[in-house]
Amino acid sequence: MLKKLLIANRGEIAVRVIRTAKSLGYRTVAVYSKADAGALHVELADEAVCIGPAPASQSYLNMDAILDAAGKTGADCVHPGYGFLSENAQFAKACKDAGLVFVGPPEAAIDLMGSKRRSKIAMQEAGVPVVPGYEGNNAGDDELIQAAADIGYPLMVKASAGGGGRGMRRVDSEAELADSLRRARSEARQSFGDDELILEKAVIEPRHVEIQVFADRHGNAVYLGERDCSVQRRHQKVVEEAPSPFVTPELREAMGKAAVKAALACQYEGAGTVEFLVDKDRNFYFLEMNTRLQVEHPVTELITGQDLVALQLAVAEGRPLPLSQSEIQLSGHAIEVRLYAEDPASEFTPQTGQLYQFEPAAGDGLRYDAGVRSGDIISPHYDPMLAKIIAWGDNRDEARRRLVRALEDTTVFGVTTNRYFLSRIVANETFGAGQATTAFLDQDFRDDPSLSSHELSIRELALSAAILSRSGTGGEGWSNAPSTVTPMTLETGHRIVELLVRQTAEGVSVSHGESRYDLRLEDDRDGRLCIIDNGVRQTCQYHQHSDSLYLHALGRSWCVRDVTHQPTAGKDGAGSGRLLATMDGAVTEVLVQEGDAVQQGQPLVVLEAMKMEHPVKADCDGVVASIHAVAGDQVSRNQLLVEIATTGDAEPTKQ
Repeated sequence: MLKKLLIANRGEIAVRVIRTAKSLGYRTVAVYSKADAGALHVELADEAVCIGPAPASQSYLNMDAILDAAGKTGADCVHPGYGFLSENAQFAKACKDAGLVFVGPPEAAIDLMGSKRRSKIAMQEAGVPVVPGYEGNNAGDDELIQAAADIGYPLMVKASAGGGGRGMRRVDSEAELADSLRRARSEARQSFGDDELILEKAVIEPRHVEIQVFADRHGNAVYLGERDCSVQRRHQKVVEEAPSPFVTPELREAMGKAAVKAALACQYEGAGTVEFLVDKDRNFYFLEMNTRLQVEHPVTELITGQDLVALQLAVAEGRPLPLSQSEIQLSGHAIEVRLYAEDPASEFTPQTGQLYQFEPAAGDGLRYDAGVRSGDIISPHYDPMLAKIIAWGDNRDEARRRLVRALEDTTVFGVTTNRYFLSRIVANETFGAGQATTAFLDQDFRDDPSLSSHELSIRELALSAAILSRSGTGGEGWSNAPSTVTPMTLETGHRIVELLVRQTAEGVSVSHGESRYDLRLEDDRDGRLCIIDNGVRQTCQYHQHSDSLYLHALGRSWCVRDVTHQPTAGKDGAGSGRLLATMDGAVTEVLVQEGDAVQQGQPLVVLEAMKMEHPVKADCDGVVASIHAVAGDQVSRNQLLVEIATTGDAEPTKQ
């Protein structure tokens, strides 16, 4: 009987594992980096050990420090979560050698399935259908270029050790191949320490459907239905649901049996996910096997009624699976979205800073798996996911409706998130009809001007001005002084709006051009504000920090800055030629030299934060006048990276 579990991870998955483990009577141990000293998973665990500085390479990827923490606390088992060391065969072996039970599959299975090349060969031998391609041993660029000519275009370049979209490129022509190979190798080497690549024929607009499998050490294996993960951006999952609206009972059984065959072929134990591509004719092809718990496992839990972490722990203790295949039944529908600290309006740039308020909506059929709470600092060192929001319903429409409402009513102040973008996806007609493929976001949202956040209406700006004006009077009640008109200038995104604010005995009147709104604000009993607009009462939440106001009302969230007394904007801005860091992060590559001619939109510097690369592009045509970025440097948001001398400039502006 195992007694004390160390969770070798952080964030929401560490919190989720700790809660199940404690409910089963386990003592729990958290590990944390110095950046996570105040994190929620540290607070919830019975014991916690600091394992190093903020960079993951010196903390959450430090095997020796994690094993030392297990020894200090007397842990007898280790749960790796997902990411970090969860699919590292060497770590699984090190745990075993240290006398610890690794809550996951044997190292041999991890090692085999960690190689896209070798796993694909193994699946072919096991009779599992695979995507046609090239998986030669130690293939150089010349061999891959020749193989690509035989396969035909379009095709996919993939890191053999890859995952999460890193080291992956779609190539549509021979002209693109050499550069795609170079960049894929670089990204694979940086992310996985292994630059081996394979090629696969691109399956056009497929569905991405995965099967949850479980196996024990007694030769039993089952599948727990499928998850549809077709809604993706840059090969990273955005929305997941179970069951798939595209999968028939016959296809589910065929894919399930193939997934079990894959698990048995590698002597698997514990939770695993076999991922397939499914074409429009419902032909399916093995993609990869993830030898860990998936991010999207909650949707499977909600439709099967099973706690997958509890099953992992039971298998790790050597017990047989408690359910046979015939006993696994699916009920209802579940949909999950990943709430990220990122700005879709700025090419999904990761966002950092303090989370002033995080308040998930409440309601039947809703589940939140979160690793943060109000007051936490979102750093650039780790994944940008704040929480997973999951809705269950008796049917798919009920689950969708609940999820849209949950997204609208969840309050997040302090960092920009993809919350509005997610609600638009779930409410989209194509998604609602169950017709979303992996091309869905590119097709339905590429030219959508409201991709990230809604354009604030004059009514919403008026409400913002009323609250700012109210806080400026001390916040308690309204003045009965004679009516005066005060100009107020608000900034929202790249938009500047001038308003006229008049306080009256009844409330406040806000005007913009011909539009006028008369509002009353009253304190609610729970500390929120009550808005009275044309006789209709609604509540709102807000947080004011310096000159910024964060507001959640009417099912929407937004932020404005009071720039009434700010000086005129300086020389930095669109078309200025002064390129600033779009986020906190690290410079991975500088693509130009001083004197190079550049064109608007050309990538000049590549930044990395939260496990993803983001290019900083020229905002005008010109010549590179000076470079202030060096590969390997850590930079802060708005730090100067490159200056461009535009046509007609006598000389470049120096910092």
